[in-house]
Amino acid sequence: MKRTARTLFLTPFLALLLAVGLAASPAHAASWSTDDRWGNWETGGYTLYNNIWGSGYGYQAMWANDHNSWGVWADHPNTGGIKSYPNAKRVVNRPLNRINSLSSSYDVTVPAAGAYNTAYDIWDEHYDHEIMLWMNWHGPVGPLGSFQTRISLGGHTWDVHRGSNGHNHVYSFLRTGQSTAGSVNLLPILRWIADQGWMNHTDVIGDVQFGYEITSSAGGLDFRTNRFSVSHS
Repeated sequence: MKRTARTLFLTPFLALLLAVGLAASPAHAASWSTDDRWGNWETGGYTLYNNIWGSGYGYQAMWANDHNSWGVWADHPNTGGIKSYPNAKRVVNRPLNRINSLSSSYDVTVPAAGAYNTAYDIWDEHYDHEIMLWMNWHGPVGPLGSFQTRISLGGHTWDVHRGSNGHNHVYSFLRTGQSTAGSVNLLPILRWIADQGWMNHTDVIGDVQFGYEITSSAGGLDFRTNRFSVSHS
């Protein structure tokens, strides 16, 4: 399962890679970088997290200037199974029925190779419910669980899937018409899930994460976040 943030660790090997410009092309100007599996950095109310949580992973380095400017260079083998979910997150920590607004904007540059999805990952405080919003994807990847319905919520139309990974419930919303930039009104989506009885309106919404769920990126691929923000009240 996906892991919560731990500690920052910058290896001498990564420092050398960054110095010669191999890990990620903008990394020489980055404020922070890591190739540690659990490397993380807090900035401006957000946490950046390298998060190589799967099995059979390869090499991955993450860099960031802030939550609006960060990226990943990943070289994971061409095998099945999710290897990592590098992401930025903001913590909401408020009961769903006491949230007045919750929205986000994003802008990414993603490769035309490999197997991955660009997705929001929203959790309740106990990590019992996982809400994934797939904004774009490439290669042989697909959502967990069974198809439920197609619905328009939060400014987009989604194909909704529901399942379990053995640890928590997973609700996957796949955007019909993929996009690398835009905005999402998250609150109607969470309220709709509660209206179905899948979670409670009193559940506390914890993390709003956004990043790249990478299955394979053999040879090394570059993922860049040009803008990401979460607003709530």
